[in-house]
Amino acid sequence: MSHLTITSYNIHKGMSPLNRYVITQQMGSALQGVNSDILCLQEVQGQHLKRVVKYNEYPDQSQYEWFGEFLNCEHSYGKNCEYDNGHHGNAVLSRHPLDPKHNVNITVNKLEQRGVLHCEVHPEGWERPVVVLCAHLNLLENDRKKQYKAITEYVNDSIDQHQPLILAGDFNDWKKVSCERLANRLNMTEAFMSCHARLLPTFPSRLPVLSLDRIYVRNLRVTRAWVHKGKPWSELSDHLPISAQVSLD
Repeated sequence: MSHLTITSYNIHKGMSPLNRYVITQQMGSALQGVNSDILCLQEVQGQHLKRVVKYNEYPDQSQYEWFGEFLNCEHSYGKNCEYDNGHHGNAVLSRHPLDPKHNVNITVNKLEQRGVLHCEVHPEGWERPVVVLCAHLNLLENDRKKQYKAITEYVNDSIDQHQPLILAGDFNDWKKVSCERLANRLNMTEAFMSCHARLLPTFPSRLPVLSLDRIYVRNLRVTRAWVHKGKPWSELSDHLPISAQVSLD
C-alpha cells in the first residue's frame, strides 16, 4: 500500500444539526462512499439512554461499534464527557489493524470535557505503524492555548519523533492560529495549508464560513486534501468532513 486516506468528522452525536432527527444510518452510508482508510470522529455517542427510548431508529449499541460494523473497520473509543444518561467522546476507525493506546485528558474547565485519543494503525507493507491522534478542543482561544501546550508536551514525551504521525479533529480554531501555536512546535504540516496554501471552511455545514477542522501530519507527505461539500453532507452534521491522502516521505 503506497498511500492512506484519512477523514476527520465531527458527527454531532449522530443527530441532524438541530437535533431533530437521528441520521446515523445516513452518515454511515455517506462515509461508506468516502472509503477512507482511517476515520477520526468527534462527538461520538457512547451511550444515550433517553434517545434510545425516544427514537426507534437510534442504535442500541454505541455509535463507534455501530459505525465499526457498518463500515467493516476496527475501532477505538475515548470517553471524554459523562453525564446521567450516557457519555460521548472521540473514536478512531481503521480498515487496517488498530492498536488502541491511550485517551489523553485535555480538559481545562468543567463545562467542556475534552480529550485526544491515541491509537496506532498498521498499514500493510509499511515498516512502522502510524500514530493517530484524534482531538476535540475547546471553544475559547484561551482554553485552546492550554490544550495546545498539553498536546505538544504529550507528543514530545510519548511519541518517537521519527514515527509517522497524524493529528486530526475538531480544533474549533476559528481564529486559524493552531498551525502557528501547535503544529510549528511539533514540526507538523497541515494538509490544506500544504495543498491549497489556506484553510478551507467546514462550519456550519449548510453555509460554511469557519475553518474549524484540521488534519496535521509528520513524517508523511500530503498528496491531496479536500472538504466534502454539498449534499448529503450539508444535511447531516453541523460540520463538514475533511479528508487528506498521504504517503510516506
